[in-house]
Amino acid sequence: MNPLTGKKKTAPTIALPYWVREFALIRTAALTMIAAITVSLTGVLLSELKRQEADQQLEASQRARDAAYSRYAQVGAEKRDIRNFQQRFVALRQLGLVGDERRLEWLDAIRQTQDELKLPPLSYEIEPQQAVQLEAPLDLGTFELRGSRMRLHMELLHELDLFNFFQRLRERVYFTVQDCSIKRLGVVAGTPGASSVGADCTLNWITLNTTSQAPAVAAVLQSQGKP
Repeated sequence: MNPLTGKKKTAPTIALPYWVREFALIRTAALTMIAAITVSLTGVLLSELKRQEADQQLEASQRARDAAYSRYAQVGAEKRDIRNFQQRFVALRQLGLVGDERRLEWLDAIRQTQDELKLPPLSYEIEPQQAVQLEAPLDLGTFELRGSRMRLHMELLHELDLFNFFQRLRERVYFTVQDCSIKRLGVVAGTPGASSVGADCTLNWITLNTTSQAPAVAAVLQSQGKP
């Protein structure tokens, strides 16, 4: 207070910008706009998250659909294979080509053929079964090609008996002839019923068997081919 005048000294005033003085007029609208923007951004963020989740679910559904279609196509292919090859498969199985080796059946087929043609006694020797090594690669899947080698000695009246023997034998069982050597026996001419030809042949008894993880087609064919 000035002692001479006796009046208070007023503090200088600062003029506020007009937008500050008038902010009260738009405060409610501004807060509403900020809230709306916040809600909108939150909604956009949630929508993007939902879209990503939907895309992931769509991809999973497409993968499941593709896998189901692949299984369906595989089943269809297996059914066609069964229809196309079942009859041939069963025939080869009956001949002993498909399945485990059947030595008793082979020997019985040799005996029956020998009796039918009235051939002299013969001798044979069978080696243990082994895997067959092919010169050219062959895709057998889970099948395995195995062979049992037999060395067969026969004494015949003439060469034609050998061809008749193999022809009759092939009607019963499946085998391949690896080699055959024929020689004349020193028999007195005119001896009745005496063998004049000796034959030493090597036969391969081939079997095509499945491994422990056999394909479904082979399993079905084998089950339907059983007597």
